[in-house]
Amino acid sequence: MSNYGDSSLQDASDVLSRIHERAIRVAQLEAEQAADVALFAATGGSARSVAAELALELSVTERRAGADVALAQALTTRLPETFAAFRRGEIDAFKARMVFEPTIVLTDELARQVDAIVATRLAGKNPSSLRAAVNRVVQKVDAEGYERRSRARRRDRNICLIHQDETMSTLLCDLPVEHASAIYISLDQEARRLRRGGESRTLEQLRADVLVDRLLNRAPGDSGIKPVVYVYVDLLTLAGLNEEPAELSGCGTVPAWLARTLAADPNSVWRRIITEPDTGQVLSVGRTRYRPPAALADLVQVRDRVCQHPGCRRPSQFSDIDHTRDFAKGGQTAEDNLGPRCRRHHRLKDEPGWSCTTAPGGEGTITTPTGRVYATKPPPLHENRARDTATGAGHEAAA
Repeated sequence: MSNYGDSSLQDASDVLSRIHERAIRVAQLEAEQAADVALFAATGGSARSVAAELALELSVTERRAGADVALAQALTTRLPETFAAFRRGEIDAFKARMVFEPTIVLTDELARQVDAIVATRLAGKNPSSLRAAVNRVVQKVDAEGYERRSRARRRDRNICLIHQDETMSTLLCDLPVEHASAIYISLDQEARRLRRGGESRTLEQLRADVLVDRLLNRAPGDSGIKPVVYVYVDLLTLAGLNEEPAELSGCGTVPAWLARTLAADPNSVWRRIITEPDTGQVLSVGRTRYRPPAALADLVQVRDRVCQHPGCRRPSQFSDIDHTRDFAKGGQTAEDNLGPRCRRHHRLKDEPGWSCTTAPGGEGTITTPTGRVYATKPPPLHENRARDTATGAGHEAAA
């Protein structure tokens, strides 16, 4: 039975119709945006440069911008039927991507064949169903290529770490299907065995904990962690006198209790960081730690914490210490001419039309090929504490 009366049923139907009509208009606007993205990409510059400038303009990641550029270029060149449906609002950008991604590996000719076949199968499909349909067509029109790519994909097995919110991260593994299935079954069997033994943890928790125990080669229940990441934590928080959040390099803020837990581990490495109380910016870096790098590189890494390019979260210890003005062109090896840049953005700086500046404290600018200027500044390690003379403000510690 319906939860609506006759009049409310009609009202709900009207609302649903408006939602559907609006979705069509949104899709049409997305198609217009894709056409302009393709037009911008055609104005010149390398794919890296185009994606980087679009990312800065829209305040999105370069991965997202690059994906948008690739989709727009494919739709306007080799997927004309899909683009026509997109323009009509029959599919949205996400569904258009479900057609685009499986066809990336195809030649233009084969992509157009898939496009023509799939055009008759778009109606009524949700994204996952649409992608499955496209994959079936791709397999059919390029059987030999599918076999070859399947073998190549198995050589591309890898692991990726993605930091999430609230002290959690995602570990992604691309593995051959039989290996991934066997690993999951093995974890599930062990989790169920433990569960039958009276464990209070859920099966989901047990599967995750068994995986951790196996990979870290530790006994079940051993909670010891061997941190090798930078954790920036206020000295007062470390002492338990306040609960200010700490910062995990490349991830963002973490609760005070987690910072103290990591700091208490005997395998942690300590350093002392002095900050300017008005700004929270790093002034100097303590040297009491194992195998310190050069003092200047150490200061720059800790000062910026992540790559200097706006929006990049690559930790500074995994980035290059780059001369903003090239050393070969007279640039000094000094704090106001150095900044951490991940390898990708280090190379971007040398693309035509890109330029950077760096000033003391890590402040600087990035100028793009179209002349837009974006300011960069490392976030402070703490809020202004110049007036808090009773607490020894200005001293930071990191584990």
